[in-house]
Amino acid sequence: MAISKPSSGNGGGIFWQINITPLTDIFLVLLIIFMITASISVESAAHVGLPLAENTSPEKRGVVVTYTVDHEIFVNSKDIPASELQSTLHDALGRINPKIVVFQGDRKIILADMVKILRIAKAAGADQIAIAARRASVEEIERSLR
Repeated sequence: MAISKPSSGNGGGIFWQINITPLTDIFLVLLIIFMITASISVESAAHVGLPLAENTSPEKRGVVVTYTVDHEIFVNSKDIPASELQSTLHDALGRINPKIVVFQGDRKIILADMVKILRIAKAAGADQIAIAARRASVEEIERSLR
């Protein structure tokens, strides 16, 4: 902070002038640091880890939606474009009861993609949504809980 006196000699009092340049510099540095750390933390936390289960049995009912790292979508092992996902799911769910969608995804997919697909499944008429689990040993499950 800088204090300056009036230049005229008529004794009007003290004027306070705040130099905000250092304050602006600090805010810009903090903004840059925040932007860098936010982008790193979002990227590292956005991957989906499949749940682990000791005893898994294949789901015989429901529609299986598979999503790969290459952004390919399969409905019951049939490759479909993303634009036709809702209509394909609606048709597939119309033929089964109960209306269950089983999501099966790669470990490296981004969480936002999974949420988008599950939202489309709900809009297509799914009553329940399940996430496929890979078979794990008891030791792996205990290790993941620590």
